[in-house]
Amino acid sequence: MKKYNVAIVGIRGAVGQVMYQILKERNFPVNELRPMSFHPEDCEPCEFNGKIFKAVKLTHDAFQGIDIALSSPGAKVSAEYTPSAVKAGAVVIDNTSHFRMDPNVPLVVPEVNPQDIKKHKGIIANPNCSTIQMVVALKPLHDYAKIKRVVVSTYQSVSGAGTSGIEDLRDQSKLGVGEVKKQNDARAIARKKFPYAIAFNLIPHIDIPQEGLYTKEEIKMVNETQKIMGDPSIKVTATCVRVPVLKAHCESVNIETEKKITREKAIELLSKAPGVTVIDDLPNNQYPMPLDAEGKDDTFVGRIREDASIENGLNLWIVSDNLRKGAALNAIQIAEELIK
Repeated sequence: MKKYNVAIVGIRGAVGQVMYQILKERNFPVNELRPMSFHPEDCEPCEFNGKIFKAVKLTHDAFQGIDIALSSPGAKVSAEYTPSAVKAGAVVIDNTSHFRMDPNVPLVVPEVNPQDIKKHKGIIANPNCSTIQMVVALKPLHDYAKIKRVVVSTYQSVSGAGTSGIEDLRDQSKLGVGEVKKQNDARAIARKKFPYAIAFNLIPHIDIPQEGLYTKEEIKMVNETQKIMGDPSIKVTATCVRVPVLKAHCESVNIETEKKITREKAIELLSKAPGVTVIDDLPNNQYPMPLDAEGKDDTFVGRIREDASIENGLNLWIVSDNLRKGAALNAIQIAEELIK
């Protein structure tokens, strides 16, 4: 089997670390692993197939000889350094938001639109974490009955905001609920990422405000869903909420379709869909939860119900590990499809 020189751009970040773990778990055909960081001296060496690879400093010249770059350093950094990687001959699979809506860059979820990988010109974009898990579940339903409208409310874990978000939850939780409320009321809560306390709280605000007072995260879900599904006629509206959960995003999704999908048919379609596991037995307390999804590769779907308020409506509860399928795993699945 041919082996590839693979870079991980942003190795110190939460997604970069999971990319490294999943490359090892899936025995990706790595010849050289090149972890990259602005601060390589702070990075632990990476072991792969008995070889030790030390981190190198991220520069414009660091990509020589790289075949595939898995990139998750933040949008501004990616915008600056990705062109250098492409110029050096690498294919960049970029996990940031910078290239996602570029019409010349395919936006790919392998279970949904793997054919778009062939359109790449050196860059393939990895979608937003909340979009990925939703479209994995929606694809088989859309193929059967054509989705007209999606209403989604997300419950997004702190790890979606990176290591600083994780630290906010862990540090604040140690204070106890009374002290957190006291400090939050005084707007004096110790924090690194969120504007308010996240422990024992919810924050209905992810990313910066946009037109119509939607947030950037919510607009991402609209635009990315239409691009990935290849259907701009799908209407999407989203409300994105940060919750005090460490890992795995949850979504309450209501869809309206052109023809009726019964609960039984939805379960049949989803049970056969790649990357989807159905957990749906409400009388016996069986449904997807973030603690159960953490560390798993699949997207989990439950609470499947026909919506009695409209003729062709369906409710779904969708849960997935945002650092795995929502980021690192999806990028590596793209790389696997690419080398095929």
